Amino acid sequence: MPKIRKIRQTIRSKPTMEGAGVHLHRAFGSPREALIFDPFLLLDDFRNDNPQHYVSGFPWHPHRGIETITYVLKGTVAHGDSMGNNGEITAGDVQWMTAGSGVKHQEMPKGDPEGRMSGFQLWANLPRSHKMMDPRYQDIKSSQIPELSLDDDVKVRVICGELEGIRGPVENVVIDPLYLDITIPAKTIFTFPVHPAYTAFAYVIDGKASFCEDSDPFAFQREGSNYFDMDQSSLLGDRTLILFEDGDQIRVVTKNDLVRFLFVSGRPLHEPIAWYGPIVMNSEQELRLAFSELQNGTFIKTSA
Repeated sequence: MPKIRKIRQTIRSKPTMEGAGVHLHRAFGSPREALIFDPFLLLDDFRNDNPQHYVSGFPWHPHRGIETITYVLKGTVAHGDSMGNNGEITAGDVQWMTAGSGVKHQEMPKGDPEGRMSGFQLWANLPRSHKMMDPRYQDIKSSQIPELSLDDDVKVRVICGELEGIRGPVENVVIDPLYLDITIPAKTIFTFPVHPAYTAFAYVIDGKASFCEDSDPFAFQREGSNYFDMDQSSLLGDRTLILFEDGDQIRVVTKNDLVRFLFVSGRPLHEPIAWYGPIVMNSEQELRLAFSELQNGTFIKTSA
């Protein structure tokens, strides 16, 4: 019998400032939180309609030991790195950057014609065995991301992993992630499978929904009750993160509003974390070595 995942914790993302003065909202992003979100380290929401709050961007900075996943909905993010790579992530695109042994890069956002910037950055940890792998990029254009149209007009963009037999374009990621962008219309019940042993969370970016129904919504329908007009106190809305307990399935129920959310899951690493700024290793000794190499010019291990 499939087990619907219950909610372990909900978090409202909090305003913070990063880079050269970028105003954003952080859902999680500390060593303590990384223990419960393993293998994920951080989720930033950089939706903003004021160019003065984001144009300063994220000038040159290093990364080692992690992957950064940037998903843009509006505007563009220009990027460049120490190996000579450069380009733009535009609306609907994804960049999955594996920092591995080390890369220095910059990310400079620019709004759309109305000055709107919208997107998200997720950090995923690398296991000890892959911390020092060669850096790489998977630059995915919007047109490469399949969009499923399921029953009841549910829309799902499959960025990474597989749903309903459709695989996303991001491949060969060590933590075996599932990354979906899901839109569910009002008065809809949507259930989908997830690996029972993997960490899983949702982040609401539009509308409201219930992400765990203690009762069986289908039973109400069988009894002739109008389930969708019932108590709405359990609905969760924009900039709310939902961390799930273990189980085989996620059930989302909308009532009077549609909901759009990001859904992410991945295999936990269960390894120690030594984290300072943009570098995440397994020990303090490895962390000190990384910053020592930054100072003496030996941080970058691979060239263009």
